[in-house]
Order: sequence, then C-alpha cells, then structure tokens
Amino acid sequence: MSAQLALGTYRCQAIPEAAARAVASGAQWIDTAPNYATGQAQTLLAPALAAHPALRVSTKTGYFTAATGADAVDAGVLTEDQAAAGHSLAPDYVRWQTGRNRAQLGRKRLDLVLLHNPERAHPGDRADLHRAIRGAFEVLEEEVAAGHVAGYGIATWSGLEKAFTVEELLALAGEVAGGQQYHHLVAIQLPVSLVMMTPIVQALHGQGPLWAAAGAGLRVMASAPLHGGELPTIVDQELADLIRPGLTPAQACILATASCPGVTDILIAASSTPHWKEATDAVTQPPLDTARLREITDVLASP
Repeated sequence: MSAQLALGTYRCQAIPEAAARAVASGAQWIDTAPNYATGQAQTLLAPALAAHPALRVSTKTGYFTAATGADAVDAGVLTEDQAAAGHSLAPDYVRWQTGRNRAQLGRKRLDLVLLHNPERAHPGDRADLHRAIRGAFEVLEEEVAAGHVAGYGIATWSGLEKAFTVEELLALAGEVAGGQQYHHLVAIQLPVSLVMMTPIVQALHGQGPLWAAAGAGLRVMASAPLHGGELPTIVDQELADLIRPGLTPAQACILATASCPGVTDILIAASSTPHWKEATDAVTQPPLDTARLREITDVLASP
C-alpha cells in the first residue's frame, strides 16, 4: 500500500477552501506551522479542525514571524536578539509556542509538534545543535505528559543530510524520556521527490533516513513531492509513462514518492477539487515495485 495524501499548507492558496477539499477527498492529516501564510495559517485552519474533530494536525515550533517574535519578547520567553533571528529552539520559547499553537488551532491536544528545521539553530556545530534538540525534546516530553501533545518529531529540509541522523534523534529522545521504550518521538518530515532523490536511492539500498525511520516505526511525511510545483514541468510524458502508463506527469511524480519505502504521508498544497482528484487517483494506484523505482532513479541520475 502506498502512502496517504495530507494537506501541506506551506505554499497553499486559500487555506480554508483547501482544507475543506482535503477533507472531502479523504485526507486525514493537515500540516501547518506558525509562520505559514504570514503567521495566519493556524487561525485560518481552526474552523475546519473544529468542524472535523477526527482530522489530525501536525504543526511546528522553530521559525516565527516578526510579530510572533515581538509577542515572545513581551512574554519573556525570548530576548530581543533571539527574536531578531526569526528562529529558536530555546526551551521557554518551545513551551510558549506549543501553547500558542494549541490556542490558534483550537485544539486542547496537538497530534504532532515538529521542530522546524532545527539545523538552523546552530549551523555547523553538531554538538551545540544536538544539545539544543535535546532541550527541545525535553520540553515536548513534558507537553506530552501534560496531555497537550500526542507526539513530536522534526521537519527538516537538509538536516538529515549532515546535521543529525534518525538514529541520533532517537538516542536523544531516549535520553530525555529515560529509555527508548518511553519516548514520544514519532515522526520525521523531509523533502522526497524525483528531484530530491537521495532519500529514495538510499532507501532502495536499505540505508538513509527513510529506511531508519521505517525500522523505528516512525511516521514519515514527504514534503515537496512536486518540488514546489516545478517537477511536472521537468518530467515529460515519456518519463511519466515509464513510471506508470496512463498517468499525467504530476501523478507519476506523486506515485513515485508514495511508493518509496518508509514514506507514510505525502504533503500536497492542492487547493482545487481537480488537483485533489488527480493526486488521489495517483496514490490509489498500486505502488511501484523496487525494480521500477531503481530504473526510474537510474534514468534520472544518468547524464
């Protein structure tokens, strides 16, 4: 079975309408962040979440808008210098932002809170970065214990390439929780596409973050499966037919990502009913087998 579709709101237009169409299409997850839609995404999603209590939501802590930074300074959880950076994993800020997320989304308990590009906190210094992640995980474990959060994880663009591994994240969570069997690190989010192919290639060889996450039973949310909408203009119909005859280039790209070992959710920013139907028709296809995925990545990797 291939991965399931979820609404990603980073590049999403008309968030309330997109949420309604995602629900109508059977999506079970919506992914957002406090800095999306110039800081308005969570408030815009609140009515849809109120109308559909079973709908699950993942949000983030890390990046923030200037207005949120000013509020954090007023609340005493960030200094002026920290607010000027636009990103923080400081424990007091993580705790404050998690509460703010709950208030804006209208949820007493968040399904998933992700550290947003944690590699941004201490670029180039793995030891300091890992200490910062550990401190943030400690706060999130406290939030789980308080009933405010069900689970946590990380959302990254490039951190899993050089700043940390899934195994290191699991070890940090285990340290905080007092053992690997007790922690609530449950998900990772990273770009997986026919442009960002490295995780796919690694997984096909039993390596890399997707393979490690699957082995640990983590939810894996694949972001940017269409590479910001650019990929269908790169993949021609001939390549789409190699992936699966009869699919459009966009559908072929989505199916390739959905078929990647370890991927559980595909984040798409579709806002129209036809786009949701196109994507839904893609993920309901039988997944590609390993041999076909290897053939596709070999073709794309060739000069």
